[in-house]
Amino acid sequence: MAGQIPQRFIDDLLARTDVVEIVGERVKLKKAGRNYAGLCPFHQEKSPSFTVSAEKQFYHCFGCGMHGNALRFLMAFDHLRFPEAVEQLASRLGLDVPREGGDDPRAQEREQRREEAVNLLELSASFFRERLAVAEGSEARAYLERRGLSPDVVREFGIGFAPDKWEALKRHLAERGISDAVQIEYGLLVHREDSGRSYDRFRNRVMFPIRDWKGRTIAFGGRVLGDAKPKYLNSPETPVFHKGRELYGLYEARQANARLERMLVVEGYMDVVALAQFGVRNACATLGTSLSEDHLQRLFRLVGEVVFCFDGDQAGRQAARRALETVLPSMIDGRQVRFLFLPEGEDPDTLIRREGAEAFENRVLCAAPLSEFLFDQAAEGRDLKHIEERERFVTTVLRALERLPEGVLKSLLLRELSQRTGVEQAHFQTLLARADKVSEGQALASPDTGPPSWEKAPSRGVSSGGGYGALGLVGRLLHLLVHEPGLVNRLPESLDWCPDDEGDGALCHEVVRLIRAGGYRNAQVLLAHFHGTPEGERLAWLARRELLMPRDARGAEVEGLVDGLRQRHSQRSPQEAIDALLARERQGERLSREERARLMTLLTELKGGAPPA
Repeated sequence: MAGQIPQRFIDDLLARTDVVEIVGERVKLKKAGRNYAGLCPFHQEKSPSFTVSAEKQFYHCFGCGMHGNALRFLMAFDHLRFPEAVEQLASRLGLDVPREGGDDPRAQEREQRREEAVNLLELSASFFRERLAVAEGSEARAYLERRGLSPDVVREFGIGFAPDKWEALKRHLAERGISDAVQIEYGLLVHREDSGRSYDRFRNRVMFPIRDWKGRTIAFGGRVLGDAKPKYLNSPETPVFHKGRELYGLYEARQANARLERMLVVEGYMDVVALAQFGVRNACATLGTSLSEDHLQRLFRLVGEVVFCFDGDQAGRQAARRALETVLPSMIDGRQVRFLFLPEGEDPDTLIRREGAEAFENRVLCAAPLSEFLFDQAAEGRDLKHIEERERFVTTVLRALERLPEGVLKSLLLRELSQRTGVEQAHFQTLLARADKVSEGQALASPDTGPPSWEKAPSRGVSSGGGYGALGLVGRLLHLLVHEPGLVNRLPESLDWCPDDEGDGALCHEVVRLIRAGGYRNAQVLLAHFHGTPEGERLAWLARRELLMPRDARGAEVEGLVDGLRQRHSQRSPQEAIDALLARERQGERLSREERARLMTLLTELKGGAPPA
């Protein structure tokens, strides 16, 4: 019998999984403010009420109430049992699921089927490598030699050659029992509807295998040797290959250095391979598509810094502006992005051959940080001596900052904008807050359904300002803990400061106890403990509510809330405590044994007697 999956593995798996990527493969999503929106896959609707938060790694439907993390989505959408959902997420990351007390033969069978699915592409890669080594590959070998590639680099990247024949690969695979239909499905053959004929997609091309995180071939890119068009040709989308998620050279970079700190994103295959030839082993390339958020998620799971390399001409600048728009929502604190513009007429391949590896690395180190490029492109073509031009400059920068997550970087950019324009930072923060409310309303509001009943009702705690709306002191504390469970370390060991007889007090006690007992650092695991309960709905609502506070200020906020609760508790009269407990009973809420005992004690003290023995 299969053993249990350790909780620590599940926590780590959720921390390394992007729920937007999981949901986006099954539901058509559109960016809406900080979140993504789409039609709910769990009930019929005409207007989108289904949202996915990349920041919180959580999905929620305001129409039917379905919500949860990546695991729960797979279970609901793909009708998987919990272990199967864990297996599926783990396989995407190239991880084996550990078991305590046994192995799961079904998981082994599924992995075997996945391996068989890519065997066809591995067989094709071997064929291309063999063709490169024989006489018909002489022109391709000469091309690679002219580009200065050593046999070691050619071997490491698995470079091969597709013969200048219509059916060379087709016949090779057919002899091994692989049908035309399967070859077409995986992008190796082109099928002509008019004639019914099928033929090799790649002909007379230097072949670059595209590999997944396990090093398995999932697609190909081919560089033509003659004058045929297009110059570069990629495999089409297949069951195992999605251009918007894969990066060429990422596997090889990880093999060369398991502790990568920086990734360089270049334009093409030859740029990646040429840089590797000169010892620059941290480069990758997109596959004929623009940079996507999926690409960024993969990169930032590996490194904290990404450097984009562009041509210095107008087209390169335009591509850099598109990359900036894409990267802004991913810029949480701790991440760094820079932009490297090459001299006109140069690409990484030609430049590193002319200047050498050291000079090229120096260019990378001196690349413009995101902040510098953001302000430069906003000021481009504007005379900032004129008020109207400064207004347009500010508008451009603020539109970019709207896409940034809350954090230190956003605060520093606002301060820099204030210094450059002479306008107080607080004014910019007010403008952003207004824009944020508008975008959230557009993303989350549904004309068919309003918010759940528990979201409409204010907290029973004391109302407070500071952007918290109806949240009381305890509600504000819960809000912080849901977003960052590690803040529990800033709380006193005793919970006597937290009233358990009003508002979110009892829930706060339970949340703190769970975090301390489980050592949780992932909010989604915490929410799973309360799934299907009113308390779970309350916590899920807090998780979706934006936390407009820099990370470095949250610890002090927690301590300030505790002090405020202690002060309020010391000033609370016995009658107020009695009224709060009785009000809960009148609302149909059942008091705990400790709360009933406390109520009796307070009533006795109020009458001037001694508490009952």
